[in-house]
Amino acid sequence: MLLPPLPRIMFEPLVRTTLLEDLGQAGDLTTDAIVPPALRTVTALVARQKGVIAGLDVAALAFELIDPAITLEPAHADGSAVAAGDVIALVRGPARGVLTAERTALNFLCHLSGIATATASVVAAVRGHDTRIVCTRKTMPGLRALQKYAVRAGGGSNHRFGLDDAVLIKDNHIAIIGGIRPAIERARMAVGHLVKIEVEVDDLAQIDEVLAAGADAVLLDNMSPETMARGVAMIAGRALTEASGGITPATAPAIAAAGVDLISIGWLTHSVGVLDIGLDHRAG
Repeated sequence: MLLPPLPRIMFEPLVRTTLLEDLGQAGDLTTDAIVPPALRTVTALVARQKGVIAGLDVAALAFELIDPAITLEPAHADGSAVAAGDVIALVRGPARGVLTAERTALNFLCHLSGIATATASVVAAVRGHDTRIVCTRKTMPGLRALQKYAVRAGGGSNHRFGLDDAVLIKDNHIAIIGGIRPAIERARMAVGHLVKIEVEVDDLAQIDEVLAAGADAVLLDNMSPETMARGVAMIAGRALTEASGGITPATAPAIAAAGVDLISIGWLTHSVGVLDIGLDHRAG
């Protein structure tokens, strides 16, 4: 499936801010002192380890904003699997601009590719089951649109993007308002007819009340695969089922086998490692 690119307007302000943070008040002292203004270079973005690529448009923009004469020519598209040593893209243009933008471009590309790679590992772990891997709102400030894009690049799907596009009733909502039914009823009266309502449960005894009140989805939180399987059987297709709570590639297959529709994972965006990618000089 073709991965639709993010509109540039969604990440350009972030890339500009990041470049300005790096340039500070005096620009790139090292490069400006050493590299002649007219010198041109060809460099390669090279994978140091196997993984899945995400963020090429963001990296290209970092180079372009420093010098519009710089071009990035992809050898692989976002969402592509690469092996260690593969050339991901060639970067051509004035050497000063390439070196000045290098770190910002790599920071975005390595981070987003790390998310895509981690997502792909969990997606592969549940292959053969009708279970989708989704991310959460546990994203780094300012990076949500890009991080959720990277999850899609890795073959995953997105949970809600913010507080404003779906209702997720959690344990504290229920405790504060005094019960599951009043929480769902209040939400249903307050939101539009297109807005879905999901309720988090930590005990199977809550499921009947959740379904009777008309929830669209049930979040089975921190349960064993065996308990989740009983919950899925109780729900019997009357609502979407989602599993969450410290799920890893090692534990995901058993949870998917329990029959849940979705597995949500926060660490895909809040604490995933980077994919090691370097920028190597090829020619002047």
